[in-house]
Amino acid sequence: MWGDARTANGTDKSRVYFIPPPSQVATAEAANWSIRSQSRKIVGVREVIVRSLNLSNLHEAPNCTVRRSVPAVVFALGGLTFNFWHAFSDVLVPLFTTARAFGGQVELVATDAPEWLIGKYHRILRALSQYEVVMLDSDTEVRCYPHLIVGLRGHRDLDIDPARAPNNYDMLAFRTFIREAYSLPPPTAGLPVKSGGTKKPRLMIILRGKTRQFMNRDAIVGAIERAGFDVVRMELSPTADMDAVSREVDACDVVLGAHGAGLTNMVFLRTGALVVQVIPWGKMEPHSEWFFGAPAAHMGIRHVTDSIAAEESTLYETYGKDSPVITDPDIFYKNGSNARYYWWEQNIRLNTTRFMPTLERVKRLLEQ
Repeated sequence: MWGDARTANGTDKSRVYFIPPPSQVATAEAANWSIRSQSRKIVGVREVIVRSLNLSNLHEAPNCTVRRSVPAVVFALGGLTFNFWHAFSDVLVPLFTTARAFGGQVELVATDAPEWLIGKYHRILRALSQYEVVMLDSDTEVRCYPHLIVGLRGHRDLDIDPARAPNNYDMLAFRTFIREAYSLPPPTAGLPVKSGGTKKPRLMIILRGKTRQFMNRDAIVGAIERAGFDVVRMELSPTADMDAVSREVDACDVVLGAHGAGLTNMVFLRTGALVVQVIPWGKMEPHSEWFFGAPAAHMGIRHVTDSIAAEESTLYETYGKDSPVITDPDIFYKNGSNARYYWWEQNIRLNTTRFMPTLERVKRLLEQ
């Protein structure tokens, strides 16, 4: 919206009133839009009602109490963003493509915004805007802007289509932006193993706390160390300090983990680093490529996969080798219950002997 856009808090929905420019207001038609102001539209978030006015109903517009000369972006921070991957894929990446081009001269207006979420990602939000985030759900002001954008549009999961983004932004630009936001070394910095800081490549293993856990984590760590890596363990926590996490990941050459949100930490890796994705049983390869493989490549990160055998899944122990859960995963994709088995019930007991060639391949790639 270009003209006179005003934000106002409502009892159940946030509202935006739009008054077209004087040259258009006489011929404009009044209209309403109801917008889920997040890129993942299936998620239940507080809606924003946009009311476009004309000469007959200009009186409906509330009086301005705060006037801004900069544009604003209204977006939802709630939904599934308690999940690290969804926070980036659903909000932070689309917000980057929407707001980055303003060079900090933009106000971020958030709905469904938990205080802890604002605190957790404050460096990213502050790097996008030099102003404090406005919490629209509880805001008592009527804020007026000359230019207002309501809602975020995602291109792909955790990915950007440069042909559709301002300034042809892509995921490499996003990773560079993230590194700047967290004051990490510049993109030209070499991998830690090649920078004289360590003789052995450093590998961070992501240890999930619920689903898709590594049941034999000590044995896996031992195998990684025997393969010639220094190992850093990361236990996932929603309250983790992002400054500390970003530095820990930046100091690593490799991030390894089972398919899941923790692999999103690859945004803090340096160019040429590797993310090793252990793919659980149940035809999870397309999901693994779509959610992490393609975005990694577009960020300048190398992606290595290792699909486990049926015997390495706890589903094999739970249901037996002859169960359709093991022999015919397609059944569960067709009836929509695949998430129950392959995403939520499954844990992994990695065969470290079988996994060793993957580790050797990772070492060779780091030496190139």
